[in-house]
Amino acid sequence: MVTVAELPVTAGTARSAREVVPDALWDKQVGLLMRDYPYDSVMAARVLGQGYAYLLTAIRHPGEYLGLAPSALVDIGVHTVILDTVAYFELCERFNNGLFLHHVPEVDAKDDGSVLRTADLIAADGRDVDLLLWTDAAECGPCHPGNDSH
Repeated sequence: MVTVAELPVTAGTARSAREVVPDALWDKQVGLLMRDYPYDSVMAARVLGQGYAYLLTAIRHPGEYLGLAPSALVDIGVHTVILDTVAYFELCERFNNGLFLHHVPEVDAKDDGSVLRTADLIAADGRDVDLLLWTDAAECGPCHPGNDSH
């Protein structure tokens, strides 16, 4: 298995999550990030892309109880996607056989390597990993382990 430390910032043969998001929706969600955070369009697109990569990876591993956890920056992208509920429902319809992937955050933060393991899994699934967005992994607010949520 490839580890995050071995990956270039953009893996040349990896797929971008951007390819599955319609242009109008992408532009809207980048705009939402720019509205709500001090991001330019480049940073907003990076955060959003990693948020989608995280969600698409979570969807690909039902019942595996992997304890996935995004970094703080990637979590901003995740929340941008899931708070746009109509678009998020359509994502689940399209990629999760019509099943809604629930978001069940935990209160207590942990520092157990789950963020970098998640980035490894995203890379192993063939998606681009933007390493600089995953390096704030000292602590994360974990998503609920033990069920098919993220």
